[in-house]
Amino acid sequence: MIHLTNLTKRQGQRVLYENASFLIREGDRIGLVGPNGAGKTTIFRLIVGEDHPDAGSITIPPQCVVGYFSQDVGEMRGRSALEQVMASAGRVSELGAFIAEVEAQLASGATSDMDPDAFNQLMERYGDAQMEFQQRDGYDLESRAQAVLTGLGIGPADYHRPVEQFSGGWKMRIALAGILTLQPDVLLMDEPTNHLDIESILWLEEWLQSYKGAIMMTSHDREFMNRLVGRIVEIAHRQVTVYSGNYEFYLREREQRREQQAAAHRRQQEMLAKEEDFIARFAARASHASQVQSRVKKLEKIERLEAPPESKTIEFTFPTPPRSGNDVARLTDLSKIWSREDGTQRPVFRGVSGVIQRLNKIALTGVNGAGKSTLLKTIVGETEPTAGAVAIGPSVRIGYFSQHALDLLNPNQTIFEEISSRLPDATIGFIRNLLGAFLFSGDDVHKKIGVLSGGERSRVLLAQILASPLNFLVLDEPTNHLDIESREVLLKAVQEFDGTVLVVSHDRHFLRAIANRVFEIRDGELRVYEGNYDYYVEKGGLSAPSSPK
Repeated sequence: MIHLTNLTKRQGQRVLYENASFLIREGDRIGLVGPNGAGKTTIFRLIVGEDHPDAGSITIPPQCVVGYFSQDVGEMRGRSALEQVMASAGRVSELGAFIAEVEAQLASGATSDMDPDAFNQLMERYGDAQMEFQQRDGYDLESRAQAVLTGLGIGPADYHRPVEQFSGGWKMRIALAGILTLQPDVLLMDEPTNHLDIESILWLEEWLQSYKGAIMMTSHDREFMNRLVGRIVEIAHRQVTVYSGNYEFYLREREQRREQQAAAHRRQQEMLAKEEDFIARFAARASHASQVQSRVKKLEKIERLEAPPESKTIEFTFPTPPRSGNDVARLTDLSKIWSREDGTQRPVFRGVSGVIQRLNKIALTGVNGAGKSTLLKTIVGETEPTAGAVAIGPSVRIGYFSQHALDLLNPNQTIFEEISSRLPDATIGFIRNLLGAFLFSGDDVHKKIGVLSGGERSRVLLAQILASPLNFLVLDEPTNHLDIESREVLLKAVQEFDGTVLVVSHDRHFLRAIANRVFEIRDGELRVYEGNYDYYVEKGGLSAPSSPK
C-alpha cells in the first residue's frame, strides 16, 4: 500500500537512516520502535508530507486516506469537542458541509434565480457528493464521533463544551478521537496512549482490534504493543530493520541476531588476525611471495563485519532502606469531599479502610476520576481527609512521586547538581553510577534541568527518590513520559527495592511485574484483592467495556 524505498534522512550533520526500505501493507499492524532521537516521528512526518527525505521515495496510492495522530495537536478553538472531532473527518466533513449548504440554498429559494446550466451543474455535484458521503458512512459521522469521544473518556455532558476549556491532555484525546472518527485506510499514531488512563487504553485497544485499516504506531506501553502489532520496524544505528512478530518476539529475535552478529564478527576477526599474521611473517620471503600476495588480495576483497552495538545499561545497587514497622499505614473510614467553586460539593471516596504492610507492593487502580491521586495525597499528608484518619507506622519514611513534584526541580541546576543537593552525603562516583543507571551518561549529567523533557525530568526525580533512605514509595503515574527502556529501568529498580510500594500507573506490564496486592477504588469504596494484578483481573477487576456507554 505505502512503499518507502531507499530513504535517506539527515538532521543537520547527523544521519537518521540511509537506504531504508519497508512496506506498509493492507491490514498491517506495525510497531515502530527505536531509541529517542532515532527518527520515528520523522518517519510519520515523511509519510504525510510534513517533511521530505534527502534521498529515496515514498509511494502512496492516490485514493489512500492517511490519518496521522501526533503529539503536536495544534491550536484548537472556536468549536465544541464534538464539532472539533467531526471537523477532523477530512473529506467526509467537507462533503457534509457542502451538502448542508446546498440544502440550505434549496430551502431558502436562493437557487431559483440561478442560470439553468449552473443549477444543473450544482445538482450534479450535489448528487455526487451525496453518493460519496454515503459510501464514506457520512450519515453516521456524528454518532461515530460521539461513540469515540465517550470511549476516550469525554461523555455526553462534555460533547458541547468549547475545546478551549479542556486541558492539554484532554485536547490530545479530542485530537485522537478525530483521527479515529476519520477511519482512514492507514492510521499513523505517535504515542496514542499518552494521557490516557487504563479504562481508555482498554477501549482504544478494543477499537483498534476491530479496525480494518493498516496501523503503524509508536507506544511506550509494552502490553498495548504486544496486543496489537504483528510486525516491528526498528530504527536504530542509521538502519531500518523489520521483524515479523509482536514486541516480545522482537526483543527475543533482536537478541538472537545480536548474538549471531557478534559471533560472526568474532570469527571474522580471528580469521583476519591469522591472515595478517601470515602476511607479516612471510612478507620478506621470496619463496612465499605469491602466497602473500594472494592473501593480501583476499583481505582487500573481504567485506568487514561490524560488531553489534554495546548495551549502555549500567548495573546499580540501590542502598538498603531502613526497616519500618510491620504496619506501614493504616486507613480508617477515610472520606474525601472536594468543594467546587460554585459552592457545591463532589464526593470522591468514602469509608475507605485498609492496612498497608511492610514489603507490600500495591497497585492502586480505578477508573478515571475515581480518586486514586486524591487517596495518595491523603496518605502522604498533602491533603486532609474530610473524615477518618491515616496512621503512619513507626520508622516509616515516605518518598512521594507525582507529576506536580517535577515542578519542584530547580530548572537552573544541572542534573548532577540537582542530585548532589538532594543527596549531600553521596560521593561523585555514587551519583555518576546512579545517573548512569537512569540512562544519564557522560556529558548528559551537565544538562540543565530546565532544558530536559518530561521523561528526563521524571528519571531525575525517580533516581533521587530511589537512592534516598526511604522505605515507603508512593508513586503516582511514574511511567508517564517514560519510553520503554526507561520504564524497564524503573521497573527493575522498584522490583529490587527492599521496602513498601503503593503505585498508580496505567502501564499494565509494570503493574503485573511488581504488584502482590491490589487496591481498587470503585463507586467511592475501596476493594482489596489479596493477589497480584492477574488475580485482580481474573476476579473482576477493570476490563474493557464491550462498547462505550
